[in-house]
Amino acid sequence: MSVAETAKSTVEQFTVASNTAFKDGVEKTMAAFTEAGSLSKKNLEAVVASMTAAAKGAEIVGAQAMAFSKKSFDDQVHAARSLASAKSVQEVVELQTTFARTFLENYMSEAGKLTETVSSAVKDSMKPLNERVTDLVERVQATR
Repeated sequence: MSVAETAKSTVEQFTVASNTAFKDGVEKTMAAFTEAGSLSKKNLEAVVASMTAAAKGAEIVGAQAMAFSKKSFDDQVHAARSLASAKSVQEVVELQTTFARTFLENYMSEAGKLTETVSSAVKDSMKPLNERVTDLVERVQATR
């Protein structure tokens, strides 16, 4: 084989290897972009789901607070009317004690319900984000 033929063969081999490496690099880059786009879409969907759950939780908390406020107001109006119609100081003290105890019991009960609702809303709103973080951790560990 002559020097020219050897050089030509070497150049052809180099060209084929370069083209193959370039093609492989482009394919890997495109696959990475596609995966990154998919991950970004999933992340955005998780954020939207999280915000939707948070808004729903806030709506429920607001409705509970409004219902409790209305009930408390109605109870206070009833208490004022009862106190106004009391016939003695002893009856006023007894009514006031009963209303105070009832209000405190209702308040503590409502605070417990509200705490449960807020806790549930936080868990629901964090769930989609936690799933994305878990997926990311699994992907990072898989590449090691």
